[in-house]
Amino acid sequence: MALLTAKGIHVRFGDRVVLEEVDFDVREGEFHGIMGPNGAGKTTFFNVLTGRVKPNRGSIELAGENVTGFPSHKIARKGVSRSFQIMTLFDEFSARENVLAALPEFRDSGFNPAKAVTAEKKWQDAALDVLAEVNLAEKADVKAKELSYGERRALEIAVATAQRPRILCLDEPTSGLGSDGVRRLSDLVQRLKGKLTIVAIEHDMSFLFSLADRISVIHWGQVIARGTPSELRENEWVRRSNLGKFA
Repeated sequence: MALLTAKGIHVRFGDRVVLEEVDFDVREGEFHGIMGPNGAGKTTFFNVLTGRVKPNRGSIELAGENVTGFPSHKIARKGVSRSFQIMTLFDEFSARENVLAALPEFRDSGFNPAKAVTAEKKWQDAALDVLAEVNLAEKADVKAKELSYGERRALEIAVATAQRPRILCLDEPTSGLGSDGVRRLSDLVQRLKGKLTIVAIEHDMSFLFSLADRISVIHWGQVIARGTPSELRENEWVRRSNLGKFA
């Protein structure tokens, strides 16, 4: 059964149709990748799923509940967390404090990043556990701005997972990473698979084809192909496109 389902999603910005009748579903525990050329509508669709853009038509259901048009903070509280292509971290705060600020119990106590400095020990320990999952426990007290680019990417994922989401949405997670950074990120995502349901927009096709259970190809605002990596390798459109060399 699908955990998240989008049906007939249509988005128009003025005279420009960005998405047209897009159907999409993500199963519990699945890693579902989204790929396609620049300007295809991938990010807009991601924004629809996470409540940052309201569709003109269509519906979105999360665990059977209609959440169409819910704002992003409500979608987040329903269990959908996301990272961004441009990282959003508290640079002057440590890795641990960034994760603390995302913990639901900390936020429910009255969100204030400065409180992270004197947070209760149980919250401090919970934040350290999250950092350990992304191999950043040893950098817990290092300021975010002092971490390497790859470590900042891992920290952003830690912040997203600290919210204990049912679905983790990753927007271009390998963006800006070198080969070593991509390898470490691949290892991290491999560890998260099965624990979380993951949806990821990604341009690095080797990364996506090696990890995804299914992939949807978006082009011209529509899903033009969908399937497992092996199925997409046999897809004629994929084989003839620039994506074919990765497939």
